[in-house]
Amino acid sequence: MIKCSKCLLDSSVSPVFSLDENNICNYCNYYSTSILSLGNINERKKWLENKVNEIKEAGKNKPYDCILGVSGGTDSSYMAYWAKEQGLRPLITHCDNGWNSELAVKNIENICSKLQFELHTIVINWEEFKELQLAYLRAGVIDIEVLTDHAIYASILKVAKKYKIKYTLNGFNFATEAVMPKGWVFDKKDWENINDIYNKYGNGKLIKSYPHLNFYQKLFYHWFLKLESIQVLNYIDYNKDNAKQIITDKLGWKDYGGKHFESAFTKFYQIYILPTKFKVDKRKAHLSNLICSGQITKQEALKELENPLYTNIELQEDLNYVLKKIGMSANEFDGLMKEPARLHTDFKTEKENWEKYFKLIKAIRFWKK
Repeated sequence: MIKCSKCLLDSSVSPVFSLDENNICNYCNYYSTSILSLGNINERKKWLENKVNEIKEAGKNKPYDCILGVSGGTDSSYMAYWAKEQGLRPLITHCDNGWNSELAVKNIENICSKLQFELHTIVINWEEFKELQLAYLRAGVIDIEVLTDHAIYASILKVAKKYKIKYTLNGFNFATEAVMPKGWVFDKKDWENINDIYNKYGNGKLIKSYPHLNFYQKLFYHWFLKLESIQVLNYIDYNKDNAKQIITDKLGWKDYGGKHFESAFTKFYQIYILPTKFKVDKRKAHLSNLICSGQITKQEALKELENPLYTNIELQEDLNYVLKKIGMSANEFDGLMKEPARLHTDFKTEKENWEKYFKLIKAIRFWKK
């Protein structure tokens, strides 16, 4: 096994893991390259300042000038605070998939109340979402969180179309989320993959209300509505601990104790399903990212990694809660955890459609020349 000299990752995390001449892995180098591509911090801040002015100008005489998806987690909560400080008027959009913790609900309420922002909640049909999650568990694919992320993505775009809003504020950031081994996640936007997995392992009923966008709908949003998604946190000096302190002091925000633990299912997925079935500890990626962005040292990360994922009591409580909510017996669940994992690419994907699309675009550009 080969190990990165900088972060916590090693060759066990991915078949495409590699080291350079300084024994630094390709994921650390991807982080560095990504940050450099945005320019220095002053250039990034200036770009964002101009973009804020552009958003304000486009939003004149409208009730909202942008959309911000909020989960109640650190990143989106801080972005709401930042938006208020900039004088922006976002429509706060939340996608409720039935797994919100009570603390998440309270955090979102505090954000909207204290910042005086309007909250638009999309409630996903629980029976449909439950059947989708059950299909993914039975299929044995790794990224069950695709289902939530795709619904958020589709919901925000549809809300933007409804209210004729051109800009969305996106919480993705290189400082905390760029380092993620290939194979641990899948394309969140691939509806063809979701649909095929559901058709093969779902209950056979048509998905009616689940928010989604197919390949052609995505092209429509890109070409005709020209919505712009702005990764705000990549253009400021974003520090996770500082952000938590600010939203705690200013918004009465309370911590969940882990990344994305605002969702009861995400918590259980990350600290039980992933390690048990897929031998994946996502803390390695999250902590490695913080090492790359200089927010913690490798020694601090290794010490954090020594902490147990779960106490026995907490595990049993969460296991009972999740199984009762999705209607699965402990025996069936244990059996699924022992079955071999399947790849998302064992099912249909949109890859072929995108390859044809890019070939067409290339041909059109060549013809225009």
